[in-house]
Amino acid sequence: MNGAARKPDRILIVLLGTVGVLVAVALAVVFMRGEPEPLDEASPAGVVQRYSAAVIDGDTVTAGSYLTAAAQTQCVGKFDGMPPPDRVVLVSTRERAESATVTVSIVQSSDGGPFGPAEYQSEDAFSLVKVDGRWKVDAAPFPLLTCAGVPARP
Repeated sequence: MNGAARKPDRILIVLLGTVGVLVAVALAVVFMRGEPEPLDEASPAGVVQRYSAAVIDGDTVTAGSYLTAAAQTQCVGKFDGMPPPDRVVLVSTRERAESATVTVSIVQSSDGGPFGPAEYQSEDAFSLVKVDGRWKVDAAPFPLLTCAGVPARP
């Protein structure tokens, strides 16, 4: 009878060991994910990635550096008090000789409400043009529009 009592103990030990390994692997995956791979800054998607990251980080000066002069003048008098999105995901890029369209999925969340936090996702597009051989954002989706840090018009 002693041998029969020991067999379930071994099964329990193997089961707990397996669960422990799965938890360790899951934690490793979560912590090793890190930041997304930076895209080429010379590409339209790379410019949108850097611009969006600057907006989300609140670095309006850096974000403004990716805007065309025309986009900077459109900012004058605009409301800039909206919280930045939580995530921006690349959907597609359409590149032409002197212009490009980068479509993104924008995820925003809000606290509160009768059922707890809410998450809203929308798809929108950036318009980019080449200025002196470099891609610049000519129009950004409203949730990613930043005006602070943009030089004032004379």
